[in-house]
Amino acid sequence: MAVEVSTGRRGVGAPGWALAAIVLAGLNLRPFLTGIGPLAPVIRAGTGLDYRGMAWLTLLPMVLIGVGACLAPAMRRWLGERRAVLLALALVGVGSLLRLAWPGGTALIATAALCGLGTAAAQAALPAIVKRQFPARMAMVMGLYSAALMAGGALGAQLTPWIAGLSGSWHAGLAVWALPAWAGWLLAWRTLPRDAAVEPALSAGDVPDANAKANASRPAAIPVLRLLRRPRTWLLMASFGVMNGGYASLIAWLAAYYQERGWSGSASGGLIAVMSVAQAVAALALPTLAARSPDRRAWLALALALQAIGFAGLAGWPDLAPLAWAIIGGAGLGGCFSLYLVVALDHLPRPEDAAALGALMQGGGFLLAGCAPWLAAVLHDATGSFAAAWWYHLAAVVLVMLATTRFDPRRYLLAMPSRA
Repeated sequence: MAVEVSTGRRGVGAPGWALAAIVLAGLNLRPFLTGIGPLAPVIRAGTGLDYRGMAWLTLLPMVLIGVGACLAPAMRRWLGERRAVLLALALVGVGSLLRLAWPGGTALIATAALCGLGTAAAQAALPAIVKRQFPARMAMVMGLYSAALMAGGALGAQLTPWIAGLSGSWHAGLAVWALPAWAGWLLAWRTLPRDAAVEPALSAGDVPDANAKANASRPAAIPVLRLLRRPRTWLLMASFGVMNGGYASLIAWLAAYYQERGWSGSASGGLIAVMSVAQAVAALALPTLAARSPDRRAWLALALALQAIGFAGLAGWPDLAPLAWAIIGGAGLGGCFSLYLVVALDHLPRPEDAAALGALMQGGGFLLAGCAPWLAAVLHDATGSFAAAWWYHLAAVVLVMLATTRFDPRRYLLAMPSRA
């Protein structure tokens, strides 16, 4: 039987509604990024931005996501997890709406920054909520949350150019994403448990956490500086960042790559949408399959192999099977993203500690990933094609494959002692 936490507000704490709020929040954290690529030609014409200027529409949000994630432990102590999610969705809603009324290249970059700040707050808080609310089903729910992120990316890539064409304005195509952001805010406000009374919401099959009621009296999370002194933290950050750099480059330039090969904006946006759907499916499926064993390395290797195939195909044989490259590469990226979130949480038993490590991994990782679209633009200017960027990401995948061999769960305690 599901256990509802009583917090003085009807529906708050019910596990089904809390899960729905987590999923809807995740859906709102990618459309403002993935909607840009399919509209790149009209945005460039309307704003005067060149490729390096357009890269800032992805680079800046990624960097801010990274900075926000690094500050996540302090932010959660200051705001609390629920209020951080509410602030996040409000920022995404405001940033998206401003794209309708505030034209120009500089303004577009500024709204990307605002949405990036909101995404940073949400991605810092939501994993902690997942681990606290669904302790026995953490891997599955993290997979569902990751799938929601990717599904939101698919919707952004597919619907943004369609709405822009229907309305006759690319501004409207980007601004429409304010509507689901505010819907997500309302659902989160009504259903997420208050920070002062957070207790695991148990669904059928969950094992009650005997220590749940003692969480409030436990020590604070491991200090960030102590985590930064551990080599494992840096390995997680570097691996997560290099891997997500491939995602950042693809959402920024995959559509432009095929537009240079004669594709329309709608067709090239469809490639991003298909890639994002494949990401969503893999982000949900791989953590669920990996939950059967505490050792996630075999599944990480599979996800990285899929990425390698996708990047090799895009670079070497782009016209042979573009749909297949998008699906295979997207599945690898989505599965790897969600598995890395699970691996970070696996390292430490306490939700506060695990969330702090996960936030640092995302923080440093997104700072690194944010540079990838700009590097891809530089390589494009130097070579005349984005193929050079895909070769670079193929090499990066090989490096991450080597790093994943270190993630042996039998050595987590040695690599990341809880209180040492």
